[in-house]
This record gives sequence, structure tokens and C-alpha cells, in this order.
Amino acid sequence: MSKNASCPRVDIGGQAVMEGVMMKAPDAIAITVRRPDGNMIVQRKEYTPAAKKHKWLGWPIIRGVVNMGSMLAMGMSTLEDSMKMLGEDFEEEPSKFEKWLAEKLGKNIDKVVMGVAIVLAVILAVGLFIGIPSGVEWLTGKLIGFDAAAQADSWKGVFVTVVGGLTKVIILIGYMFLCGLVPDVRRTFQYHGAEHKTVYCNENDLPLTPENAAPFTTLHPRCGTAFMLIVMVISMVLFLFVGRDIAAWLPRFLLHLALLPVVAGVSYEVLKGLAHSDNWFTRIARWPGLQMQRLTTKQPDKKMLEVAIVSMNVALHGMPEGAPRTEEGWAILTSYKQSEPGYVFPAEDAAEENEA
Repeated sequence: MSKNASCPRVDIGGQAVMEGVMMKAPDAIAITVRRPDGNMIVQRKEYTPAAKKHKWLGWPIIRGVVNMGSMLAMGMSTLEDSMKMLGEDFEEEPSKFEKWLAEKLGKNIDKVVMGVAIVLAVILAVGLFIGIPSGVEWLTGKLIGFDAAAQADSWKGVFVTVVGGLTKVIILIGYMFLCGLVPDVRRTFQYHGAEHKTVYCNENDLPLTPENAAPFTTLHPRCGTAFMLIVMVISMVLFLFVGRDIAAWLPRFLLHLALLPVVAGVSYEVLKGLAHSDNWFTRIARWPGLQMQRLTTKQPDKKMLEVAIVSMNVALHGMPEGAPRTEEGWAILTSYKQSEPGYVFPAEDAAEENEA
């Protein structure tokens, strides 16, 4: 294959990380970060999708639930790996509880710390997007006289549910806006934009170069930001039909929590359907999710695009042959062109880099 050959057309997902980008191909993920010295450090891991191990995990609706769980775990692991690849010490001393848990479970302390982080992230998300909205619904119900004795007033149940749904959207927008005010996060949002531009470049069968990727928009219909908005809308619609007459806070909270997998599964199918269809209806339905991405994507510079391109090439085609390595085994690249399929490092260059 020539060095300028375009990547095969497959759905590629991605994630922005600190000073880098992760790309997820059908059978491997690649993480690339740019260190302060300008070098790009690259890691590639192969994986087997759950649906290949058990076909039923790839069924509609179920695959959305599986994808949500796997992306949460993969996302946390990717963030940890990217920080290590930057060559800076971001690790904190494990707490006494984490050390005790590792000892009792017989697990590696790093895995326990990651597990605790995932649990805390889930608790935070549940609190923000289920606990608080359920509380707002309960309080709204109190203000309009919606209680156990007045459940026959269906309009009150509808009103309370709509208020709760809008509360989730407001919390989501506020959270993203505040995150964007942090300089490091804003820079990560630029890498998010680089990821989307590179995905578009691949989807349009163009050679992966910064010049080809730069003109594309940073807004992509398969983005996780759009998925989160769809989750909010689907949940509001679902609860207009299920449990809208429940007035008490705890039962509403538990119902919303119990049906979260259903909401996630349906939302995943909606996201894929909107992303792979192009007509007047899907364009209108995609528009809100695309606009939300204006909060989580920013225009990248050329170097950021190079990082995203390296991750795309390596995820699809593997590590370049003969690439110099760090002590940890990660590849060291100085140009995105070195990640192109068919590129082979001169033996003397790799030897000199490894000796250094």
C-alpha cells in the first residue's frame, strides 16, 4: 500500500485526552500524546469486541448498554494511560481504603484505584443527572399540588416530568460550559475537534493529512456529546409514559435509575440511526446534538491534527515497522507521516533513538 493511501471506510470512534487523542478501530485502540519536546508517543492495544465473544451482546438495544459500560471503563483506562505517556507524575498515593480493598480482593492496586474512580464517576453522574432532577421534579410537584391524592391530574404529572427533563439538559449545558472555562480542559476540547476532523477525513476517503482534515467541521453526529443530549431527551419522553404519576422523590429516583439501561440502549440506536441517514428529518433531529458540541469542541492547530492522524493510522494499520521505542515500549514519532501504512523506519534511526 502506498504511503498516501486513504484509510478503509469503517466507523471509528475516539476520545480526546490530555495533549492527545485516542482512536478506536474495530479491533484495536491507539493513543497518541505530544510531549513538551515535540515528540509524539504512541501506544496500541488490540481488543475483541464483546459482540464477537457473545453474539447476543450485539443485539439492538443491548449493544447500547454494553457500549456505554465498555466506553466508561475504556475511557478511564485511556486517561490513565495518556497521563503516563506524557512522562509526568500524575499519580496520587492510594488511600488506605484502596490499599485495604486491593489486599482483600487480591487485585493489583492500580486496578482497584481505577475501579474506585469508575464507581465515583458513576455516583457523580447519577447524582447530577438523576438525583438532582428527581428532586426538582418532587419540589415542582409540591408547588403545583401534585401528590398522592392528586395523581389523577395527569397534566401535573406531564408538567413535572418535562421540568425534570429540562433540568437535566440545563445541568448538562452548565457542566460543559464550566469545564470549558478551565484552560487545560479547553485545550483538550481542541484535541476533541482534531479527532472529529480526522474522522471526517477518513469517512470522506481522503488521505490523512492536516491539510485535508483542517477544512472539516468539529461537529460530528456520532459524538458522545450528542449521545448525552439524546439520552436526556429519550428519558424525558419515556417517563412521560412510564411513572409520570409517581409523586414521591425516592420512587421517581429509583424508577429513573432502574430504566437507565433501557434509555441508554434506545439512545444508542437513535444516535446510530441519525448518524447514518441523511434526509430532512435526520438533519433536523441531529441539529441540537451538533450545536451542543460547540461547547466541547474547539478549533485545533496543525500539531493537534497530526496527533489525531497518527492515532487513526495506528489504530487501523498497526505500529509503523521499526519505530524507535521508549523504555515502556511506546513508539516515538516525530512526524505524522511516519504512521502512514507502509512506512518503515530506517534501522539506524531506530537504533540511535533507542540508545539515546
